Amino acid sequence: MPVQISNEILLQAARDYGTPLYVYHAEKIREQYEQLVSGFSILDTRFFYASKALTNISVLKYVKSIGCNIDCSSINEVKLALHAGFEPSRILYTSNGIAFSEIEEAVAAGVHINIDSLSNLEKFGRTYEHTYPVGIRIRPNIMAGGNLKISTGHDASKFGIPVNQLDRIESLVKETNLHIRTLHIHTGSDIKDPDVFVQGMEVLFELIPHFPELEVIDLGGGFKVPYRPGETATDIPLLAQKIKEAFDAHPIAGDKKFQLWFEPGKFLVSECGYLLAEVTVMKNTGNIEFAAVNSGLNHLIRPMMYDAYHHVLNLSNPDGPVKKYTVTGNICETDTFAADRDLPEIREGDILALCNAGAYGFEMSSNYNSRYKPAEVLIREGKSSLIRKRDNFEDLIRNQIG
Repeated sequence: MPVQISNEILLQAARDYGTPLYVYHAEKIREQYEQLVSGFSILDTRFFYASKALTNISVLKYVKSIGCNIDCSSINEVKLALHAGFEPSRILYTSNGIAFSEIEEAVAAGVHINIDSLSNLEKFGRTYEHTYPVGIRIRPNIMAGGNLKISTGHDASKFGIPVNQLDRIESLVKETNLHIRTLHIHTGSDIKDPDVFVQGMEVLFELIPHFPELEVIDLGGGFKVPYRPGETATDIPLLAQKIKEAFDAHPIAGDKKFQLWFEPGKFLVSECGYLLAEVTVMKNTGNIEFAAVNSGLNHLIRPMMYDAYHHVLNLSNPDGPVKKYTVTGNICETDTFAADRDLPEIREGDILALCNAGAYGFEMSSNYNSRYKPAEVLIREGKSSLIRKRDNFEDLIRNQIG
């Protein structure tokens, strides 16, 4: 039985901490992580939580406590991971378009590093030569993912070194005596088809013989989670089996065994999170019944940025007669959370929950329209803890001069 959080617990959080409010369910994160560990038990695998999905320190500490490692996309995320107590050996740093000084900071911190440009690869080689093992992010020229904006491996993507530039990579490795330990690819997010990962591996199989010191194959993240009712997630045991079969079918390095790394972000924290908001205004325009809430795209931008679907619950009136509503925010933009959605009767003052809001929710929030960022709460073993205070006016003017 999947781990779930009750409507009453969510309502009580809204009463205790006010709205808008992000609520995270710790045990759901653990359940998702244990799915991965169990599913990939047939392979030598490590998981690095893609912290860009949600960087709250309390969440990072919890992720560390259940045994997961951490993946960082900026040097400040590396610093947050260290602050949360992760040892450098459990931190992976993969970014793009960055100044070499960030990579130097990562080396000083002693973390794992993947490099995604020929420019930085050359600088790394000339600076560190063979003294610091490093990974290379390859662009496999594969189109995958639930939305073009989250597809990162296609032939027009800025991410990674194109696979057809292998000759130049090899030249740099030889010229600067680089120690290449990892080959990394990441094709996109919301990938349900296991064959997409296998397709990426086929690209890497062609590259592996060119790097004799290779130890790690990093396939990134992108596992799908269900957003709409009836949707299914990536079948983790099936994916693991297909990857094992792909390895078994390619005697690529004699008896050499490679460790497999993944970087799940959304898969670990998306379903643990809820954005709670209060209905402030009901507006019937004749053809549409609008339910406006005290939140907006400044708190959850995914519906407007990616056309993402988030299931909506009426926590205050779950058994009311079902009607059609369009749920909108209070920002001076078209910020629609749910359009023409069948929902239990909504009244002013009701508390709505937007589900699957744990990943890229608060993390992508802003103070647009000079609105405050919401508070964050962690529910663990049935008890709630405030893990981030709600903004106040002082937060809006902090660091301004004048």
